[in-house]
Amino acid sequence: MSAATGDAIVVAEGVHKRFGDTQALAGLDLSVPQGTVYGLLGPNGAGKSTTVRVLTTLTRPDSGSVMVAGHDVVREPAAVRARIGLAGQHAALDEQLTGRENLRIFGRLFRLGSARAKARADELLERFDLAHAGDRLVRTYSGGMRRRLDLISSLIVSPSVLFLDEPTTGLDPRSRNEIWATVRELVAEGTTVVLTTQYLDEADQLAANIAVIDHGKVIASGTPRELKARIGGRLDVVVADAAELAHAADVLTTLTGSPAPPDIDTELTLVSVPVATDDVTLPDVVRHLDQAGVKAVDVGIRKPTLDEVFLTLTGKPGTEHQEANR
Repeated sequence: MSAATGDAIVVAEGVHKRFGDTQALAGLDLSVPQGTVYGLLGPNGAGKSTTVRVLTTLTRPDSGSVMVAGHDVVREPAAVRARIGLAGQHAALDEQLTGRENLRIFGRLFRLGSARAKARADELLERFDLAHAGDRLVRTYSGGMRRRLDLISSLIVSPSVLFLDEPTTGLDPRSRNEIWATVRELVAEGTTVVLTTQYLDEADQLAANIAVIDHGKVIASGTPRELKARIGGRLDVVVADAAELAHAADVLTTLTGSPAPPDIDTELTLVSVPVATDDVTLPDVVRHLDQAGVKAVDVGIRKPTLDEVFLTLTGKPGTEHQEANR
């Protein structure tokens, strides 16, 4: 697969990276459209974090080419760093300083100058609703507040591309929603966000495009809807009489044309068959069952979740409790 450039702001082609006997990346290709959220999903050890480290100049690839914001990560690392922000898996904050002091230090590290660093810290605290806590020590912050402060510290230089590596791991639902709102606001203003996440619902909520990485390369990519369409949904029918299950299964298999055997649950009197296309509608199902003399109590077409897509593509379940990929 060749990564098409087009309006892409991040392009990786044929990237390889080995650590000793471990092949972390094995011909990775990526093309990240500008001004969107691009999700990177994959099981533990798939190469997600190595990908982020290569894209952010922290790890040098063994081969292949990587362009970020128009600059080569190997030949022009300083130019790349000047145009990106990175919030890693662990907050890079000094807990013995206040939130405002942390941001000012980041500003000075980016050579903004004392006055500009101070002004930028005040601006970011106000914009992201942390001004009230700006003069408190970070060690008094909640987990969600620390994560939000860490995220906005990566915005000191208004990056063209923001890399978020597991940004909401361990946060409560309210804090996660706050981070999501921040990400959406940034993208609405033109920032491109590259996101790795343990939470498949997070990718579903935020990402316009997703790349599934396994064994160091992209095995599937597209919008969440496109990826779900690749595996189809499920047609579930509950019948009134368990004695009709086999007959109902035959009717549904013929209707859908599914080569996969139906799932039958005698306790729930449920028949479930894969639906490969959008051609089957609920009225079609009800009519065919009625013509076959099968009384249905409930009929539903269930679209696949991103978790089911992940399982189908990688052979491993997506989980909200995976250990962070190294």
